[in-house]
Amino acid sequence: MSTRSDRRWAELARELEFTQLPELRRQAEGWRNGLAGLTALLAVLTVVKGQDQLSGLPAATGRWAAGLAAAAFAALVCGALLAVRAAHGRPGKRIVLSGQNLRRWTAGEVVRVTRSLRWAAVCCVSGLALAAGATGVVWTAAAAPPGHPVRVTTPSAELCGDLVKADRAGVVVRTGRGAAKALHTVPHTALVSLTPVGGC
Repeated sequence: MSTRSDRRWAELARELEFTQLPELRRQAEGWRNGLAGLTALLAVLTVVKGQDQLSGLPAATGRWAAGLAAAAFAALVCGALLAVRAAHGRPGKRIVLSGQNLRRWTAGEVVRVTRSLRWAAVCCVSGLALAAGATGVVWTAAAAPPGHPVRVTTPSAELCGDLVKADRAGVVVRTGRGAAKALHTVPHTALVSLTPVGGC
């Protein structure tokens, strides 16, 4: 026997046919906003801190970290575009104004929005995983001791730390330990001496 509660659930199920698409659009807007925020945050961090973090890494490791960061950015942008498509539909799409056409279009649009949201979620998770991978590569490479302690003398100061690299721009030395590590670039014009030492 049908109860009042059963009838109410049946009414809600019938109403859902008319409210499902707007609800999915609202969900898509939330995903769009979240993905846009994550993309902007990744872009800012990459621009502001990326060059400093990559400058002390070996060339191959730096390329690997940069590639992972670029892939993360691309995945988040794709997810944001999919969420925009889900939230606002396809540009320029016209609907023939008849009940059956609108019903068929709504059913098809629910499927398309659901699929777009699913792929947006996949892109979001992939982007975050790739960004975490890039961070892990940088941290692992930065945490690994180079094993080349040197003493760098300039006219104004003396530095003792691990030799990171030496090129035409100058000598890069990492000083400090743990969270206090810092990179120092000494141009050749300011370099008085560079001496290998047993430790700092």
